[in-house]
Amino acid sequence: MPTYQIIRQIIKTGIKTEAPPQPDEALRVEPQRLQEEILSVFGGALSIRQVDAGSCNACELEIRALNNAYYNIEGLGIKFTASPRHADLLLVTGPVSRHMEVALKRAYDAMPEPKLVVAVGDCGCGSGILCSGGGDYATCGRVANVIPVDVAVSGCPPTPAAILQGILTAVSAQKQGSAG
Repeated sequence: MPTYQIIRQIIKTGIKTEAPPQPDEALRVEPQRLQEEILSVFGGALSIRQVDAGSCNACELEIRALNNAYYNIEGLGIKFTASPRHADLLLVTGPVSRHMEVALKRAYDAMPEPKLVVAVGDCGCGSGILCSGGGDYATCGRVANVIPVDVAVSGCPPTPAAILQGILTAVSAQKQGSAG
């Protein structure tokens, strides 16, 4: 197709995209207040160890989006760590496969107190397409069947904002629990 025909088609068609979503002020976090909360509970930055217990990787893509410039969780004092021994929070995705059951328990046991667990996605919460809630021959089912879960973030996959909200919910619940 010659260039002039393509340009004519573009002009004739016009812009066919939808408007970008408007910011939700209810999800806005004050960095100063959040850093003070994290500091009061954990004594420093919040370190997260992410474990894929058998997911389809859709939740991992959304978790990785938390590190981009739009969400910038490192600017809030939240970082990912490679070792559960340095983690304050365990972020678990997917139904727990039989092969990951022992590894997940070991990661949880290796974490220092206070430790938090956030199950991410419908499969980690027990209602996803890959998960039969109680388990089957290949899986143990939801994350709560293997280790204690503080917060469950549903969605297939959940948005980065929902995951961040789940992390902040776990931190604020820990702060309230330690204060009371």
